[in-house]
Amino acid sequence: MINRYTHCTLCPRSCGVNRLAGEIGYCGETAELRIAAAVIHKGEEPPLVGTGGSGTIFVSGCNLGCVFCQNYQVSQGMRKGDAGLGKAVSPEEFADICAALRDAGAENINIVTGSHAIPALIAGFEAARRAGILAAGIEREKNPSSIPVLWNCSAYETPAALELLRNHVDIYLPDLKTLDTGIAAKFFNAPDYPAAAAEAILKMIEMTKNKGQLTGSSVIVRHLILPGYLESTRSVLRWFAEHAKGSALLSLMTQYTPIPGRGDTAPQRYVAKEEYETVMKWLDEFGIEDGFCQELVTGNEWLPDFRRVNPFPSKLSVPVWTL
Repeated sequence: MINRYTHCTLCPRSCGVNRLAGEIGYCGETAELRIAAAVIHKGEEPPLVGTGGSGTIFVSGCNLGCVFCQNYQVSQGMRKGDAGLGKAVSPEEFADICAALRDAGAENINIVTGSHAIPALIAGFEAARRAGILAAGIEREKNPSSIPVLWNCSAYETPAALELLRNHVDIYLPDLKTLDTGIAAKFFNAPDYPAAAAEAILKMIEMTKNKGQLTGSSVIVRHLILPGYLESTRSVLRWFAEHAKGSALLSLMTQYTPIPGRGDTAPQRYVAKEEYETVMKWLDEFGIEDGFCQELVTGNEWLPDFRRVNPFPSKLSVPVWTL
């Protein structure tokens, strides 16, 4: 499995670099699995949080280049030429982090931006399964103390890479950022994102079709409304209604926040009330009823800072493992 790093084609960028030899792809990472933080997160969708919170592990690096990424300290540090935030961990150390999250009450293990690190993460999943911390599918019935795995991603993935996760991941939480190639190029540095993401989400739906539904659906598709780009949101809602409604839940997010000193080409304001009301009408128009929708709230006091022991405000998270 680890040999997939020798000529890396894990994501649609297909850099082809030898990450085992220390070469770095667009993601900014070698073959090492680096973790920036692990917290009990209470800001995810309600069924993912439950009563104990989501055991969220932030993986360093990312295969996208979102100009307004709120986790840029983790996702883009290495690519910007500095050391980036993160510490390399072995599969056994990863399993220990999972155990600490479970013991702290986590309802699941929530892997954030792990698309470029799938082989190393699978080694970690296997170590955690040997220790009885994780169990996939029906195996969990034999081990009630184990918890499921949640794949929290941008959906900029290939079907072949996702197939590697079939026996390791229970719930998928992909973004569907846009279906507009111009927006994808301008804001995410990936003009092929729309086609890749749509194909990846359909693959996730296919892989979870016969799995037990842990959240009402084993696929929850997130979409962040971009201020001033409502037609992009309308296209996403139409696609979801035609291809995913009934097989996945929609999570509509309004938390777009301008990041001071970053993303000058990105919108420099919050979602307006009129935009929010328009999108609500579109949900009715497309008959999308099942899922989640954030209330319209502005402010940046809850933006993460991964240089702190607790990257998020205390009401949102409890730190379990830090650098």
